[in-house]
Amino acid sequence: MAIDRSELDRMQKEYKAAVDEWVAAIRHEEVLASVNHDVAEVDQWEKAAMQEEELRSKAKAAKTDYEAALRQEFFNF
Repeated sequence: MAIDRSELDRMQKEYKAAVDEWVAAIRHEEVLASVNHDVAEVDQWEKAAMQEEELRSKAKAAKTDYEAALRQEFFNF
């Protein structure tokens, strides 16, 4: 069964947006890791690391969904 191209376009955009969010989170964490820390800043850094991991998972899930749709479209499985 063919997948509508607009659905593939949507999934691709969703994946790209998730990767962009993930990259921004990595950069934010990097900024926090690049200064002298006090206790409050360490807490912010730790929170940024958790957010980065959540966004990584979101990007990986979007990639998995998009890849599955492409396999379905091109290889029918």
